[in-house]
Amino acid sequence: MRSTIILTLVFLLFFAANGHAQKRSILIYTKNGKGYVHDNIASAVEALKQIAQQEKFKAIVSEDPAVFTEENLKNFSMLVFPSTNNDVFDTDEQRLAFRRYIEAGGGLVGIHSITGTERNWTWFKMFIGCTFSWHANFQKFTVRVTDPQHPSMKGVPLNWERSDELYFGKELYPVTNVMMSHQISTLDPKQKELIQKNAGTYSEYYPAAWYNRFQGGHAWITTLGHSKESYSDPVFVNHLQQGIRFVAEATKGVDFSKSYAQHKDDPILK
Repeated sequence: MRSTIILTLVFLLFFAANGHAQKRSILIYTKNGKGYVHDNIASAVEALKQIAQQEKFKAIVSEDPAVFTEENLKNFSMLVFPSTNNDVFDTDEQRLAFRRYIEAGGGLVGIHSITGTERNWTWFKMFIGCTFSWHANFQKFTVRVTDPQHPSMKGVPLNWERSDELYFGKELYPVTNVMMSHQISTLDPKQKELIQKNAGTYSEYYPAAWYNRFQGGHAWITTLGHSKESYSDPVFVNHLQQGIRFVAEATKGVDFSKSYAQHKDDPILK
């Protein structure tokens, strides 16, 4: 309780000092639940802070789930989850605040293991588009832009050879709009059986980056970004910057009067 009160006061003082900064502010949220934690998070945060500065956003970095209240979230036009994994909220009240933020028109940029986040929360998996199944070994493979006209693909190589992890998902939901795909045939065939098993009905290509418009809010997801080195690679940093720019342009403001959920698991209405 004391932590929540202190955080709320910090947020209110920050935004009071910056006037209308909430219209151009992002929350970079780095909480990980029990289990594997990527060593790329500090590197990702630094890259994201530089992007925020270039895009003229105020950026706050936190790993404290107590930030998830409507009073705090109304100040942000976007949330960024860099390689979050497993349960990143402590309570269902925090989950509800996140859901209502999205219903209010908020935006989320999810990076790399975002699909491994909140694996037991159906609504979150629907919003993201899937949940983590398995990834191939870290290796060099090809990623292909399949929607070169999408604004967030600006400056992204049409055939992008990079070293990363190819993430597969399960519980796929029909909300994703794929812009970039992994070329499965460029993976090391040593894991062929596991690749075929997890690729499911997909054949040559598997989704690598997509965007969703869901329940009033917006998500932009990239499964790339495993290594720390990615966040000092200008091509990859541009990939993230274009995603952030896309969500910023898609988000027209946060209005909690549009939110309807009273519980994290309420049925979807629209």
